[in-house]
Amino acid sequence: MLRRAALTLCLCSAALLGIARAEPPAEWAKSHMSELLDIYRDLHQAPELSLQEEKTAAKVATFWEEAGAEVTTGVGGTGVVGIMKNGNGPVLMLRTDLDALPVTERTGLVYSSKVKVKNTDGSTTGVMHACGHDIHMTDLIGVAQYLGSHKDDWSGTVMLIAQPAEERGEGARNMLNDGLFERFPKPDMALALHVDATLETGKIGYRAGYSLANVDAVDVTMRGRGGHGAQPHTTIDPIVQAAQLIVALQTIVSREISPIEPAVITVGSIHGGTKHNVIPDDCHLQLTVRSFSDETRTKLLDGIRRKAKAIADSVGAPEPEVTVVEDEATPALFNDEKLVARVAPVLKRVLGEENVVDNEPSMGGEDFSRYGRAGVPIFMFSLGSVDPHRMAGLKRTGAVPSLHSAVYYPDAEQTLQTGITAMASAALDLLAPEK
Repeated sequence: MLRRAALTLCLCSAALLGIARAEPPAEWAKSHMSELLDIYRDLHQAPELSLQEEKTAAKVATFWEEAGAEVTTGVGGTGVVGIMKNGNGPVLMLRTDLDALPVTERTGLVYSSKVKVKNTDGSTTGVMHACGHDIHMTDLIGVAQYLGSHKDDWSGTVMLIAQPAEERGEGARNMLNDGLFERFPKPDMALALHVDATLETGKIGYRAGYSLANVDAVDVTMRGRGGHGAQPHTTIDPIVQAAQLIVALQTIVSREISPIEPAVITVGSIHGGTKHNVIPDDCHLQLTVRSFSDETRTKLLDGIRRKAKAIADSVGAPEPEVTVVEDEATPALFNDEKLVARVAPVLKRVLGEENVVDNEPSMGGEDFSRYGRAGVPIFMFSLGSVDPHRMAGLKRTGAVPSLHSAVYYPDAEQTLQTGITAMASAALDLLAPEK
């Protein structure tokens, strides 16, 4: 009797394991959605700014350890690396970001962030996950849990990355400089997703090749000789130089860059002077510069230096100071064509071909691109985050909020359902055991 009971128990256990192996990510995500939403709301209510993500990183690390990953914290600052080894096979990197933004939330959600911090000038600002990083983290926690409980369905190594300071363009560089690909296995490929405020839930957007832009921050100081506003002939006016430069910069894009090559130069800030009747000694401008190709990037930056110097020379002013802020520079994101060709059919199969759509390239930036520059084939896709009915209403009023808006929020359940289904399914395909 004991032997028969033991045999029956073994058969039941085997059957259960068989069901687990056959359980697709979509079904798993649906059955675990209550716990996932709890994780998401907790992360949303407790955001931390770039380079300060200590508590957030600790939460992610704990969940990954529970999923069976070997976790290392403090990589590149507050970064977390989780390694899940499961036999022979390729190394697949899956990445999330950790940081939030200095934005005071106005969504009206019951789980809104109430976190406030002091700015460097002494003022107070709220902190909010206005860019969906809380969704990204929850997604990768769910994917780790799924992969950890379905090891018969894949073979290889999963490298989980929780990256700080994406909003400042520093996190990927910090982790790479801390020996990410020397201390841990260098991935054969890497995937990431990002919520899209303009795409309905249930949908994925993607693009092979250039998807997001080179991003450069440039500081320009036009110098002059200050004096009385009533006696401009005794001065060299840096504000007039700055005004000339603002107009001249636009001719770099319109007359020096090919019309079919994307490029943007935007002057986002200009500061000079202290009083109505005082001509100052200098005027400071802050620029954002966007491009795709390295050649165009170089032309834009060289053109800014040349235009600033020419304007200063034309009025006999001291040489201007032009500084590219290296800490805020981000290279263009190039989705590897072969990896996209491998993953896109999987996404269409599990989500429906009509729900996997082509993305337009964007002049936004993302430092996930740095892993590609480090020699790893990468693919970042967009995740729809707004319920179709809510989206229709927002479009009727012309008030679709963008990412970084104080009123943007994802419809979390549908967004997570699609994100976990997509990412876990892609991982299973890329790490399919050899037959």
